[in-house]
Amino acid sequence: MKKLYLFIKAISVASLLILAAQADVSTPSIFGDHMVLQRNQENPVWGWGAPREKVTVTIAGQRHSTQADRNGDWNVTLDPLPAGGPHRLAIQGKNTLNYDDVLVGEVWICSGQSNMAWPVQNSFDGDLVALSAKSSQVRLISVPQVGTQEPQRDFDGEWAHSSPEIVSQFSAVGYRFGLQLHQALGVPVGLVDNAWGGSAAEAWIRRDALESDKRYAELIDRWEETERTFDFEKETAQYQADLAKWEKDGKKGNRPRTPRNILAGQHRPGNLYNGVLKPTIGYGIKGAIWYQGEANASRAYQYRHLFPLMIQHWRDEWGQGDFPFYWVQLADFRDEVSEPGDADWAELREAQTMTMSKLPNTGEAVIIDVGEGRDIHPRDKRTVAARLARWALAKDYGYDIRYQSPTYKSMNVDGSKVILTFDHVGANGLYTFDTREPVGFAIAGSDQKFVWASGKIVDANTVEVWSDSVKKPVAVRYAWAHNPVCNVTSREGLPLTPFRTDNWPGVTVDKHK
Repeated sequence: MKKLYLFIKAISVASLLILAAQADVSTPSIFGDHMVLQRNQENPVWGWGAPREKVTVTIAGQRHSTQADRNGDWNVTLDPLPAGGPHRLAIQGKNTLNYDDVLVGEVWICSGQSNMAWPVQNSFDGDLVALSAKSSQVRLISVPQVGTQEPQRDFDGEWAHSSPEIVSQFSAVGYRFGLQLHQALGVPVGLVDNAWGGSAAEAWIRRDALESDKRYAELIDRWEETERTFDFEKETAQYQADLAKWEKDGKKGNRPRTPRNILAGQHRPGNLYNGVLKPTIGYGIKGAIWYQGEANASRAYQYRHLFPLMIQHWRDEWGQGDFPFYWVQLADFRDEVSEPGDADWAELREAQTMTMSKLPNTGEAVIIDVGEGRDIHPRDKRTVAARLARWALAKDYGYDIRYQSPTYKSMNVDGSKVILTFDHVGANGLYTFDTREPVGFAIAGSDQKFVWASGKIVDANTVEVWSDSVKKPVAVRYAWAHNPVCNVTSREGLPLTPFRTDNWPGVTVDKHK
């Protein structure tokens, strides 16, 4: 009986300690020392404490009080602050949190898959970039890779100054983008990196938003079947058996591959929304930059609506209106081809471009000229970041600079020739890099068989293309391949956006899973 009493007493003491810990006012890790708050807008601050606890938040002469709800959740909204600092953000309940060295400036989310996650140290001139990363005005925070179906309220991370050690591991595109903004604007910049290599767009969307849309029925059905049949413990046991046999046989051949728990990975619908994005949703931001699409290329037609859905979903969840969302179009990749043909990466690029006409405050950085055929991860992240920064500096900060790549506008057939006109050609019109003749155009008649076309720039926004083997052309394509050879740009060096004038069914038209 005495042992039972002591056991019950121990449990009671432990329970009281847990309740006491829960009573402490706390916040998610997106708030902390060295953070950057978005300037000139209201910014939510939230956290947890004891049920019905009074919480007071102060910063820069502001004072906001609230009461936690019955679950201990609380939130306040800060009045707009101008760029500057450092400030102290104090949060007082039964305990007090002091977050020091808080700056106010521009905050951007840096998201996507491996090309956004690609660190500074592995990019061209990454060593030089890291060596010079000593600005206390650029602050960085990274969100760990957690894939789950359970919404997370917090993550393991903290804000840091941009030191050589921190920057070398941070997103190369994200850091170079943020540094460009800081240098142009002269205000603090905060960057939140949550990219995960290989991630699929559907993983970044709340699962029920996909389940309620019939367009994703096949995708959800496939995952439900996987969830019913996948046994990670069984996969692990088989791996251990295979590994033991491999070692017993003298380690001949390839080492057995370590199994991955795909249920906790970056492809399962909703996993990254819950594990990576959710803990930061609501934090005051200016906008988001995005580099992803490789994982969805085999379902490019689906991406036509999946990608806009994802962007709108983020905006709805954030509750901050149609914040700017700029992405990187897929680079050139794989082998060059000798003849024109279809390609899923070309169709994915087309889907990305289409998104600009479906949602406001969106933009696309075209990088068809900086890819590497042998590597899905181009090392030139400076050009990528600069083209994203052009969009932000022009559209959001009022700078009079060229930001959008030339885009297809219209075509007119004149006998055996096609006259193409383009928008966004820059101040001095179209230009061809390296050779005087435009390269990358293909032309087809009603038989839908494309051949390479000759061409010439007629004037600032017009290109004429033709082929002696196509007497009655009906369609033109440009840079329509995984790794196209193409050379048309604006005089500012922004490459012509890949396009096609036809709507003939592509290779991914029936891919939905």
